[in-house]
Amino acid sequence: MLTTNLSQLVKISVLGEIANPAMPGLPASPYLVSATGEPLLLPAFGGIVYNVRLGDRALGWAAELIQPGVSIKASGGANVALGVFACLGNRARVVSGAAAGATGLVTGKSGRFAEHVICHFDEAALEKMAPGDKIQVQAHGVGLQLAEFPDIQFKSCSPTLLDALNPDVGSDGSLIVPVKGVVPSVLAGAGAGLGSENGALNLQTSDPNLFEKAGLGDLRFGDLVAVSDWDSRYGHGYLRGATTIGVVCQGGSFRSGYGPGIAVLMTSKSPALQPLVVPQANLQSLLQIG
Repeated sequence: MLTTNLSQLVKISVLGEIANPAMPGLPASPYLVSATGEPLLLPAFGGIVYNVRLGDRALGWAAELIQPGVSIKASGGANVALGVFACLGNRARVVSGAAAGATGLVTGKSGRFAEHVICHFDEAALEKMAPGDKIQVQAHGVGLQLAEFPDIQFKSCSPTLLDALNPDVGSDGSLIVPVKGVVPSVLAGAGAGLGSENGALNLQTSDPNLFEKAGLGDLRFGDLVAVSDWDSRYGHGYLRGATTIGVVCQGGSFRSGYGPGIAVLMTSKSPALQPLVVPQANLQSLLQIG
């Protein structure tokens, strides 16, 4: 039995509201330019997404970095607190609007330009929601540690999710964590150089052959993935021998340097963290989300 500091963790409320999708104002164009130079006009992050759900494919949508379910945001420093304190697996509850009382879970985060917290709710609740409805998150998990693994830093990982992961200890003393696939660091894109507490790291898809070779062609929302030689302790960056593990929470991209976004759960600069490829390593099964 691994030892956590659960008794020391504070559970605190943070509030956001459903963010309407936004487009750049003049003189910027609403079109984006693909990696092949093609101008595209597509739905992007934000709002309530009805037909893209946790467990669905992350690639192949006619959309740019689409976020499944509900994207919420606050204003100013309150949004920083929302983005940092909310952890994947935390309970989210609608507190205004026609869907008031409905409960869901935090399932992701998006970074620069969006800065949303992403939540899963059932379809009946989605039909009653509207942009501007307020959602309260019972934030619990910041400061999480494992006594046996001081070299592993946890990011946006709730105690509930850590319990569901049920990581094992290998014969070499490392922490074994289930993942859908292992991403070579050369595929790490947008997000590098930025903070790892309240954003996402994009996995570039502009080299589809390498993406397929890494076993990521069937990547789905909620999948856990590891990034090898990647250090997300104090930001995102390359470091040989380091490992980062996160959850896919944004869809694919047509732009260079972008692709499915992951919210970081844990990271280590040492071999203390070891991913184990397991096909069913997805939030949907781990947290028993219908």
